[in-house]
Amino acid sequence: MTTTFSDRLAAVILGCATALILIGSGSPARAQTVAVMVNGEPITNYDIEQRGKLITLSTHKPADRQQVINELIDEKVKLKEGKKFGIEPSSADVEQSYAAMSARMRISADQLTKSLESQGIRADTLKARMKVEMVWTNLVRGRYKESLQVSEKDVEEKTKSEDKGEEKPEANGFEYKMQPIVLIVPRGSDAATMDGRRKEAEALRTRIQTCDEANALFKSMQNAAIRDAVTKTSADIPPSLREVLDGTPIGHLTPPEVTKQGVEMVALCSRNPTKVDTPKKKEIRDKMFADKFEAKSKAYLAECRRASMIEYR
Repeated sequence: MTTTFSDRLAAVILGCATALILIGSGSPARAQTVAVMVNGEPITNYDIEQRGKLITLSTHKPADRQQVINELIDEKVKLKEGKKFGIEPSSADVEQSYAAMSARMRISADQLTKSLESQGIRADTLKARMKVEMVWTNLVRGRYKESLQVSEKDVEEKTKSEDKGEEKPEANGFEYKMQPIVLIVPRGSDAATMDGRRKEAEALRTRIQTCDEANALFKSMQNAAIRDAVTKTSADIPPSLREVLDGTPIGHLTPPEVTKQGVEMVALCSRNPTKVDTPKKKEIRDKMFADKFEAKSKAYLAECRRASMIEYR
């Protein structure tokens, strides 16, 4: 496992809920020594060892044993609380989440598994950790749905307060109406075929002047598709795409991009200023929600731990 992989893993999982570490049936006898019992369920030294390795990998810092134990206790408590309310993600749900994580790291699920194993970490260690996160997030959101809501008034006031302290307040955002387009390239095609479609896309960009023209052309073209229009605000779009859209004339197509499906572009149908949402407002809203969620999560967990039976061996 390279440093690059380690950094990507840390970026994806650091700050998430702690993991439930599964007991491996094929592990050495020493690994099955029970360190703590939580509501009748064991936490073994092997669990602690595995969780410690995952913490070290994701934070680049040695894991404190007592911290690891506390996190594993929390996980047992969270899972029990989830079962009480019938919240138990299926294996398919966990596998889907695992695959999504590997995709964000720009590697396959198998590559992620092999990379973890090279550091002595079982894939089930990370998958179980993700399962706990899914359970607890659903629990907290479900129980405290009303109190977790962030009002637009509070967001607006916070935004204005921060704008006063800045030399250049954030400009208004935009609302973009777009239609995604793809020139399909069959999987397994050679580089020459892909390059040919990319050149075709570049030529089509010079012809299209309106979204009506784009619809008429791409709906009748073989091996091409134009999807229904979608509307997004600046807050919903990554900075790199906002820059592309802001540099594209209304009615025209964005520069072609090669993807797994083929060559993709976006027809920009409209771009209108809006004060409803901006990247800064979204950042503030997300931060306010995260703060509320963290406070409720800590209080809820403390309540559950007080009602639990925890026995150190």
